[in-house]
Amino acid sequence: STANAPEDDAPNRYSRPERTAYGRYGRDANSSGSSLPSNSLEKRIEELERELAKERQENARLMKMAQDKEELIGKLKEEIDLLNR
Repeated sequence: STANAPEDDAPNRYSRPERTAYGRYGRDANSSGSSLPSNSLEKRIEELERELAKERQENARLMKMAQDKEELIGKLKEEIDLLNR
């Protein structure tokens, strides 16, 4: 699991404070004129965040499956070793 540490840091790069900063810039743009482009960008960001959450969930599920299979392989190798003796 220590090999996954760099991947675990990746979600932290785009943490909530940075996203709020983007939202703040969008609101500043709204005060100067058209709100439609900023609104659509915010909606797109939300859509991408939902998609990212789904992908992370799927990734975690696949990682768990791979880990379970590795454990099974190890157990089967031990059983084969015992049978060969």
